[in-house]
Amino acid sequence: EVQLVESGGGSVQAGVSLRLACTASINTYSTNYVGWFRRRPGKAREGVAAIDTRGGGTYYADSVKGRFTISQDNGKNTVYLQMTRLKPEDTAMYYCAADSRTWSPLAPQYNYWGQGTQVTVSS
Repeated sequence: EVQLVESGGGSVQAGVSLRLACTASINTYSTNYVGWFRRRPGKAREGVAAIDTRGGGTYYADSVKGRFTISQDNGKNTVYLQMTRLKPEDTAMYYCAADSRTWSPLAPQYNYWGQGTQVTVSS
């Protein structure tokens, strides 16, 4: 089984940065893909960024390209989401997810999910 824990959320003003972390505190599964998803108020869950932890590539939603960067530290079983130039519309509950494989990295068909961390961006 895989247990995912997110951290790094908070309340910030527009234009600043935050770094979210997703750590697999229990890892008995091949987490070949790790994705970040968010649910904004009144909207459906959406994929933000994902990474092939084997080194195969990264994936980003158009809404965050150029502002968000996903990276990993395999030694710590941790995937990060560096968010810069935050906007009020980035306000959401952010979740990380992991799976051994995915046909579409930004789609929410992942096997394991964290509890989420809240990001609030004010004007």
